[in-house]
Amino acid sequence: MEPLAPRQAFIQGDRDGQEEGREEAGNSRWREARARAYEKELAKLHVELVKLQEWVVAKGLKVCIVFEGRDGAGKGGTIKAITERVSPRVFRVVALPTPTEREKTQMYAQRYMPHFPAAGEIVIFDRSWYNRAGVERVMGFCSDDQASRFLNVVPAFEKLMIESGIILLKYWLEVSPEEQTRRLEQRIDDGRKIWKLSPMDLKSYSRWYDYSRARDEMFEKTDTPWAP
Repeated sequence: MEPLAPRQAFIQGDRDGQEEGREEAGNSRWREARARAYEKELAKLHVELVKLQEWVVAKGLKVCIVFEGRDGAGKGGTIKAITERVSPRVFRVVALPTPTEREKTQMYAQRYMPHFPAAGEIVIFDRSWYNRAGVERVMGFCSDDQASRFLNVVPAFEKLMIESGIILLKYWLEVSPEEQTRRLEQRIDDGRKIWKLSPMDLKSYSRWYDYSRARDEMFEKTDTPWAP
């Protein structure tokens, strides 16, 4: 192939730059349109959540929502989207820290029970008693025997919750290995999100398949007719 003359090279480079600019502008418009569509749908869902809130209060219902999932799967963002337009007096978010030395001597689920909903309340657990079947088991904070006993007891524990009048909803958020990597790297690179990254996230990142096996057994043992 003959090399381009300087003028031809300049014109060709200018054309390539224009094409790249048009492509980038097109991508930007697509992202903006997508964001507008998302906000529009989210606004509709917020209206429905306010209706749900009023219904729960009027009927004196007790609702407990559990969010579990892999690191970077979007639990925090999902909970934020649910709660940003409702009353904090009705919707409460519970994200318990590492148990204290005293709590470690209690019955395992005991520290979660004071946060259960009363009439007219919706409590959202950002991680829950299922920590024992997931992160604690995978990261070695409990023995296999403790995890197995927990999985055997959970169905009866949750049945007691249901029989006391609590509406229990359980959600697991999944994410692919590639997307998890992208999101964790984003937390490292973005100073606004670095607080979301803990040493535990980095340690657990390398144990993808251990978490998969723990998740599958958890689903098998705790998927019941009264609390699927």
